[in-house]
Order: sequence, then C-alpha cells, then structure tokens
Amino acid sequence: MNKFEKVSTYFKEPGPENTDDVIEAVSKRLEEGDINTVVVASTSGRTGLKFVEALKGKAKIVVVSHEKMEKEFKEKIIALGGIAADETHLPLHERGMDDVRNAFYTLGQGFKVAIEVILIACDKKIIEPYKDVIGVAGSGEGSDTAIVARAITSKEIFSKDTKKKLEVREIIAMPLKKKWW
Repeated sequence: MNKFEKVSTYFKEPGPENTDDVIEAVSKRLEEGDINTVVVASTSGRTGLKFVEALKGKAKIVVVSHEKMEKEFKEKIIALGGIAADETHLPLHERGMDDVRNAFYTLGQGFKVAIEVILIACDKKIIEPYKDVIGVAGSGEGSDTAIVARAITSKEIFSKDTKKKLEVREIIAMPLKKKWW
C-alpha cells in the first residue's frame, strides 16, 4: 500500500510546556518498532534526563549539548543507560551553512536543532549512519519538536549518493508559531 496516515502533534506556541506531550508522542512513535534511537538536544541535561527516564528500555537515548551539561544531570543520564555528549561542535553554524541553517529555521528553532543533534551524534560515531532515528529539540528550553530523519554525518548532508543524504521522513511534533530571536 502506497498510502497511509500518521498522527502528528502540533502546538499553538513553542516552549518548554510542550515537553511532556513531545515525550508522549515520541513514545507512541517508538511503539511502531522500526526505530530504536532517540537523539535529544539538552543544554543543561535536564530535558535529556526527562527523556531517558520516560523512555528507558524503549530505545537508545542520546543526549547532546553544545555546552557542558550540569554534572548531576549528566551522571543520572549515564546511570540510567543513556548516552551524554556535551561540549560538541555545531555543524549548522560552520562557515557556508548560513542558508541551510536559515532554511531549517523556517520550520522552527527546534526543527533546526533536531537535525543538528542527529548530525552531531553521527559525526561523533555515537549513532549508526543511514538508519532512521528520532531527533528531539526545543525553542530555548524543554522540547517542542520531534522528527524522524536519516542519521548522517554533517559532511554527507547533501551527498550525491541518495542513500547517504539527509532525509527528514516525518514530523512527530512541532509548534505552529515560530520563535525568532
């Protein structure tokens, strides 16, 4: 069958108050059984820990921060079986990526970051490339966006090999209103 329907969750406003609903939407998506990795953006580690606690045993949870995570959160993430990667690079902020980054921003801050944490986790060899994963991020704090995308490295985002280029496959959750700083 070429056609099927999926449920997406949309929020009127971006923000951390959507985090629990994103966790629920991601948990439901994992029940389909075809994805086993969730990559979560979490600057301090607080949001990442919420995902590790809620999804423990359902998937491999990777928590990514471009800053140093708070020690307490990072230790709890690891103790619960999650993977914590902090003080990472930001591939969509590198030279020549301005137009790409701005295009992703049109779908929301969380959308851009959800893609970026997948790229980071793949660049750092924490997740396997070319498999579908769930990327989760937010608009400042918490989470308000979740997508399914092919895990690839930042160097392959526009690969000539169609099996190795970035593909966003699904929007699980996303705010309708965008936050522009």
